[in-house]
Amino acid sequence: MDGVKRAATVLGNALVSQAEVAFYSLAQPRSFYPLAAPLITARRPASAAVLNYFGSAPLGIYAHQVADLVATLKEGQYDAVVLPGGLLTSFAPVIKKRIPRLNVIAWMHNNVDIYLNQYYVQMQSELITGLMAADSVVTLTDYDLEGYSRFNPHTVKIYNPLTLDSHGIQANLDQHTIAYTGRIDIQHKGLDYLLTVARSLPDDWQIAVAGSGPQSQLAIFNQLIDELGVAERIIYRGALKDEALRQHYQQASIFLMTSRWEGMPLVIGEAMAIGLPIVSMWNTGSAEYLQDGRYGVLTPARNVPALVDDLLPLLMDRRLREDYAQRARERSRDFMMPRILRQWMALLNRQYLPQIVLTADEQRKPG
Repeated sequence: MDGVKRAATVLGNALVSQAEVAFYSLAQPRSFYPLAAPLITARRPASAAVLNYFGSAPLGIYAHQVADLVATLKEGQYDAVVLPGGLLTSFAPVIKKRIPRLNVIAWMHNNVDIYLNQYYVQMQSELITGLMAADSVVTLTDYDLEGYSRFNPHTVKIYNPLTLDSHGIQANLDQHTIAYTGRIDIQHKGLDYLLTVARSLPDDWQIAVAGSGPQSQLAIFNQLIDELGVAERIIYRGALKDEALRQHYQQASIFLMTSRWEGMPLVIGEAMAIGLPIVSMWNTGSAEYLQDGRYGVLTPARNVPALVDDLLPLLMDRRLREDYAQRARERSRDFMMPRILRQWMALLNRQYLPQIVLTADEQRKPG
């Protein structure tokens, strides 16, 4: 139930109105998100205990699943396949060799440096070969557009769509609650920074945390809460979706992100749509959303004192929160589904046109 799966299900469900769509899984996990199209599982499924594979030799480890995927694509006479993330992108050369006519699209959801040098470092050569073999590569930020373009000239930037409909709900800016949403992953999400920030909050402010993670990470999270003495300032809500997630945002007056790195975090878009002012440490994903501080408060990377200094004025000034809430709502319009759907349909139809790579300002132009 991570961001990649959420983005894939939201886009796939929307594409159903334009094309015949199927979802495909290498394993047999329970579907956390509702699907509007059939879910096909590999005939010889991989272990569902492996949530994300970051090891070496992916084409050997997943040889059966790759063969099953190729067979499904041939038998279904599909026109295109979208491969989110590094593992699936490493399958692209095999797919293109066996079905040359197929439109193979690699969908990169995270920072190019993190994918190549951290997550998929053990399969770096396979990932690069996959990027080169794909017909096109979709990225989420200007930084990654430049980075992935080194491997494929048909690299484009298409934003992920909003993944939570606000249903007209707007944040209550009178609440003395800061919202955080994300996986419980101490290093990636900077939760050590988040809990340190909690120590500097005024006595009547709290941070509400929505998200879950492995027991090992939850144990460290709880240990840090105890060590920092912030138990009274943290509200832990666990994994939330749909109405419960809307309420989580509605019952806050600021959204805070402390991630060390991100692709383009869906949760910022969700919070923006509900009118939450955004405060984030710098990472390439947050920088893309906030556009150098135009649409939210962007603080230096990995610098807790600077974050606290920039956060405190919003805690003290409701009118300032209203200003940033308006900026957030304005930016959220850049992630509406109709425009993003048109961009994806152009790509699926092999229309490698400049207009499918839009900046924030270009996305606001009519037509």
